[in-house]
Amino acid sequence: MKPFFKLTLLFLSLSVASQTTDFTSKIYQTYDTYKAPSLDKRRLKHQDIQPLINALKSRSEFTLKKVGESIEGRDLTLISIGSGKTNVFLWSQMHGDEPTATQAIFDIFNLLTSIGFLEEKETILKHVTLHFLPMLNPDGAEKYTRRNALGIDINRDALRLQSPEGQTLKRIRDSLNADFGFNLHDQNIYYNAERTNKPATISYLAPAYNYEKDINNVRGDAMRIIVFMNNIIQKYAPGQVGRYNDAFEPRAFGDNVQKWGTSTILIESGGYKNDVEKQEIRKLNYVSILSAIYTIANGQYKNIPIDDYEKIPRNDSKLFDLKIEGATYNLLDKPYTIDIGVKYYEIDNTDYSDFYNVGRIVDQGDLSTYYGYATFNAEGYTIVEGKIYSKVFNNVDDISNSKVYKLLKSGYTYMQMEELPENNIEATKPIHLVKTDYELPEFKIKPGVNPTFLLQKNGVNEYAVINGFLIDLKAKSNSLKNALIYR
Repeated sequence: MKPFFKLTLLFLSLSVASQTTDFTSKIYQTYDTYKAPSLDKRRLKHQDIQPLINALKSRSEFTLKKVGESIEGRDLTLISIGSGKTNVFLWSQMHGDEPTATQAIFDIFNLLTSIGFLEEKETILKHVTLHFLPMLNPDGAEKYTRRNALGIDINRDALRLQSPEGQTLKRIRDSLNADFGFNLHDQNIYYNAERTNKPATISYLAPAYNYEKDINNVRGDAMRIIVFMNNIIQKYAPGQVGRYNDAFEPRAFGDNVQKWGTSTILIESGGYKNDVEKQEIRKLNYVSILSAIYTIANGQYKNIPIDDYEKIPRNDSKLFDLKIEGATYNLLDKPYTIDIGVKYYEIDNTDYSDFYNVGRIVDQGDLSTYYGYATFNAEGYTIVEGKIYSKVFNNVDDISNSKVYKLLKSGYTYMQMEELPENNIEATKPIHLVKTDYELPEFKIKPGVNPTFLLQKNGVNEYAVINGFLIDLKAKSNSLKNALIYR
């Protein structure tokens, strides 16, 4: 090749890369303009997305088609846009309790139907055709559960194809003969990037298509897209990307879609500090998916070395919601130094629209190789059992928050109530509520118990742990979701 042509190709490559970087920055900065405001909670149901799907029917650039039904009869809708020869297929919420990417998909629709980013959208829609299948498991979403109405994991139904949802997914993939597939999930928030204290906010995988984990052109292109997306996320959540284990699972859809010839990118949305409803992670999905689509459209991904895929840290699982380090715990009149790891378990309300937390000690001892979303250095502090306050209150409204903090500082972690709120197990104030004849069980720090105690230094209660949430009694500050009600 002549030097002139080499320089021309280099210039064009650099120009395309610059355009992609600018596009990524702009869609991140303008995200709030395109965010679908009605989808602001994780407990997202089929009925919540129907008005947004119906609104797309009036847009001539979109093609909407009912492609199947769930076991309980909820429609599965394929939404397509673009005229390019490269088919990109994106499906979300195969697990009903994994909605983050579903929300991001509707944000993407808003950008695609806006008057902004005309040049970038022209590039995308001229070179690729996008096909979206949001909320593949609406029956699971209805009850905010992983499995479908049959009680099976759709992501382990690629061979037997017993579920109508799995059958639909296979049929659409085959009919499109999709070039690229985005398999969109949520993962456990307790994953961290290996050997760091940072959560794996986004994790990626180019699934293996055989036990040998061979890399052909199909899987290699998926790796290139992931390397590109990782570079995007590093700008906004540095160090918070993980790489999923690529052991071959012959029943899984991702592995089989890769095997069937579609370059498959698994995206798992994990945890992000102080982002309970995962709205910041939703934004990262929006930015990284749109950017990936753009690089597929302009072909920039082809120049990305796949060697960088292995440089992404692996997923580990060493995060707690709260880690207490070096506390003194007296047992049988002897002092011991222990760390305590606490996780908050979400318990759904009756209509699966919201939740409350139940804290649990999940590990204790030397936890020096573990991390916490919140970490408290308890060196010099002694764990002390909380007491029940002797006065009986008529109802929860009879006591102010300032009074609650005084009780906590005096060593009380439970209040007696004449009338406990009906049908509730959670309490909004930072102290547990109990009935008048309630007797506390024996106090012991061990895995499985609810972490409720005081942290005392020099005889003064400076911190309280209520339902696993740390409360600073000096500053009267806490991040408590809820305390509990014991009857």
